[in-house]
Amino acid sequence: MLQRWNRAFSHLSRLGSQSQKNLNLRNDFYVISRQSYKKAAATATVAPTTSDNVEMRFPRNETAVNLDKMFWSKPCSLALDPSSPLRIEEPKYEGIKHVMLKLMLFYSKQSRSIRGANAVYSRITSQVDEPAIYEVFNLEKTFKTTFSLLVLHMWLCLRRLKEEGKEGVEFGQYLYEIYNHDVELRVSQAGVNLLLTKWMKDLERIFYGNIVAYDAAIVPEAKQDELPNVIWRNVFSDDGSLKPDAAAAQTVQAMARYASREVSCLSLTDKDAMFSGNFMFTPLKNVKAKPI
Repeated sequence: MLQRWNRAFSHLSRLGSQSQKNLNLRNDFYVISRQSYKKAAATATVAPTTSDNVEMRFPRNETAVNLDKMFWSKPCSLALDPSSPLRIEEPKYEGIKHVMLKLMLFYSKQSRSIRGANAVYSRITSQVDEPAIYEVFNLEKTFKTTFSLLVLHMWLCLRRLKEEGKEGVEFGQYLYEIYNHDVELRVSQAGVNLLLTKWMKDLERIFYGNIVAYDAAIVPEAKQDELPNVIWRNVFSDDGSLKPDAAAAQTVQAMARYASREVSCLSLTDKDAMFSGNFMFTPLKNVKAKPI
């Protein structure tokens, strides 16, 4: 996938020189500038200077998290409790308003599916846009890492939806369209307005390439280290290496356990919760820091 990223970044570099003579792509888009994992890991262990505080999107945990002890618990359903205030319920209208909305197909299967897909995608972005996931896995929040995490969580949901057969696949298509629109907005907000279609096609190829790689990494016949290696290449690596080095291995293994556990948890999550978006990924912001 790295070659595709490099091609996409080269497109953005040319775009920058054409659209704004003085555009600094490192500052205005990256936000796309990719800091090596080793450098990110090093900054987490060194007390930040004043300039570091300006550049850091999120503060680091003062106490290191013991990743070796995380994501080993028994998988469980991610469905929200019926009394949870985080649940998203279908609006209930009566009288003439109900009749009018029914005539406008508000209660049609397609409309319900679109609302459900929006709710599911809100769960994905809630997990991916929170500082916690970057802090726990020691990631710099850049366009590249955010996009990679969006794809990972989209894969988790799409894989679960496929277990529901044709209905799940159709629902997944609505979810993908919402995701695609959101990514386009994120790219535009990052400063890309020219050649947007070409940039989106590059991201689409990366999306499908990652999905195929994740699927292949969790089949029974896959090698034991296949999922960690895929996560390393898709999320962490910026130098083309196929496997994580010793400095990154602990974090990559932890994310692989997280992803694998979410796969099992989502399989235990009932259909109604999946189609209504009434589930939550395993929370990371309440993870307690444990001294190493």
